[in-house]
Amino acid sequence: MKKIPMRRCLATNEMCPKKDLLRVVKNNEGKVFFDYSSKANGRGAYIKCSVEAINIARTKKVLDRALETTVPEEVYEKMLKEANDRKN
Repeated sequence: MKKIPMRRCLATNEMCPKKDLLRVVKNNEGKVFFDYSSKANGRGAYIKCSVEAINIARTKKVLDRALETTVPEEVYEKMLKEANDRKN
């Protein structure tokens, strides 16, 4: 039986399977971006793939604190688009 990797959502504080989460990365140059493949190098932070969790992360600025930088608004827009695509 293969072990399922689990990660904690920063917005909801729930443990979820890694494949059900969205990953935001801050790389060595300090650039913050949404990681579609979940394999990019750098410091990663996970958010549950739901509109509610993304909105909580945006209002409480949990990604800003976790990555120790300001996360651009376009990252949240890409995450919302991906969450809507996965839902359908």
